[in-house]
Amino acid sequence: MRKATPTTVVRTSMKRASVAGAPVARRAFTGVGCAAAVLVTVAACGTVQNLTAGQKVDNAVEQLGEQKSLAFGMRLDADPDDLVALMGEDSEEVPPEMAEFLTGLRVDVSVRSKKPLDKSGEKDITGMGMKIAGEDGVFAEYRLVGDYTYYRADMQAMGDAMGMPFPTADELDELPESEQHLRPLLEGDWVKVNTADLQEAAEDAGAGSGAGGSDELDAKTQKKILDAVRGVVAREVDFKTKNGEDGTEVITAKANFRDLLTGILDKLQPLKGDLPPGAELPTGEDVKDAPNKKVAVDFTLKNGDLTRIETDLAVLAEDAKGAKAPLVLTFGKAGDISAPKGASEIPVEEFGGPFGSGMFSV
Repeated sequence: MRKATPTTVVRTSMKRASVAGAPVARRAFTGVGCAAAVLVTVAACGTVQNLTAGQKVDNAVEQLGEQKSLAFGMRLDADPDDLVALMGEDSEEVPPEMAEFLTGLRVDVSVRSKKPLDKSGEKDITGMGMKIAGEDGVFAEYRLVGDYTYYRADMQAMGDAMGMPFPTADELDELPESEQHLRPLLEGDWVKVNTADLQEAAEDAGAGSGAGGSDELDAKTQKKILDAVRGVVAREVDFKTKNGEDGTEVITAKANFRDLLTGILDKLQPLKGDLPPGAELPTGEDVKDAPNKKVAVDFTLKNGDLTRIETDLAVLAEDAKGAKAPLVLTFGKAGDISAPKGASEIPVEEFGGPFGSGMFSV
């Protein structure tokens, strides 16, 4: 059998990370986007109690957009054994190491702007970053600052988590001269690539795969979607308020998962022609087997600010067997998004980490 070279092993590892990492990022943003889409419509809820609770959450979400600095984090606050139990028969395909990796995973996103975020354009953003970390530290991180995208990754930790050995120091010495510029990346140091070149590469890749047109929703279409969702939320979602600790207020939104999902999809079907190329809505047939269960989402507010969103994914399992799998989103101010010192520049064609060209399609 042919021995894998250090470059081959690393590139294969990075490709796997890219495939696994990009959907995680997309789901993170999509989940927050869907939550926001629901939240901004809650003012239509029927009773006085619902209207008051809905308005509080709505106002808190609007305040996020008024900030110039924002960070949100996502994690699955579950025990590895609970996660395996919830997977049922599928758990046989998931090694214990992967379950432990997933339950210890944290995704943190930060952004800073010269203007309030809801009024910011691309030129107003002064820094943006994403970090994926586990129990033992950071797996991968990127920052967009100025004209460059900065990236670093702990290849050893990523290889261990994915069950793929990483080259030793001696094997890295075997890199040919033409690939020595990759060594800082392979050793976990910061590297950088010109962002304009990276965007161009992403656009070329999209064109080559047959994708065309913009993948963004314009403001008019977003409004149509929110208007379509408004009536469904008013009809299907109940809100209750209770006081938490340290002066916090917890507002719980509860709805039947299948009814809510089916109702929203029915309202959105007439708008499918307005969606970006390649975007397809599920049909009623696709969601007929969705769990016919009540799902609760807790929104934590402190002094009117949204600080936390939490929901237990275990309730959607056929038989949770007492297991819990809380999905938690937290909100706060952005941390450091400065340009790392001493980053080595690498060619755009060599940049293929989890946040490579695919990050522009998140």
